[in-house]
Amino acid sequence: MATEIERKFLLSSDDWRKEVRQSSRIAQGYLSSDPERVVRVRLRGTQGFITIKGKTAGIERLEFEYEIPVADAEALLKLCPNTLDKTRYLIDFAGYTWEIDEFHGENAPLIIAELELPSSDAAYTKPAWLGEEVSNDSRYFNSYLSEHCYSTW
Repeated sequence: MATEIERKFLLSSDDWRKEVRQSSRIAQGYLSSDPERVVRVRLRGTQGFITIKGKTAGIERLEFEYEIPVADAEALLKLCPNTLDKTRYLIDFAGYTWEIDEFHGENAPLIIAELELPSSDAAYTKPAWLGEEVSNDSRYFNSYLSEHCYSTW
């Protein structure tokens, strides 16, 4: 079993943009957004993925992700009632890779920084551009954003 341990933050400035090492556009949708079992389909460049996530407990939850053919990902995305469009930026900082998601469409101008950790009590250094932590605020889960666009909050 794989456990995802992830912290989420808002950003306090655009200074992170100077540190980006890679970016990719992502389309994703949810076949199930039930908090007990989220099933996500993702298309990132020339790769497709299906991901199953269990119920969140604190900052941890079970996560199973598998690469699938792009054609399958495209077909499954058409079954999703709503999709998200975002650009993911990768930044290396103090021994960790930060993922910055800049949302487009009705979720703009939301930008969220995510950090996956090896344990829930792992130490990490916060970059200066990091703002408020929103790890325990379910409104910032992508599955929630797919149904309740940020622009309507």
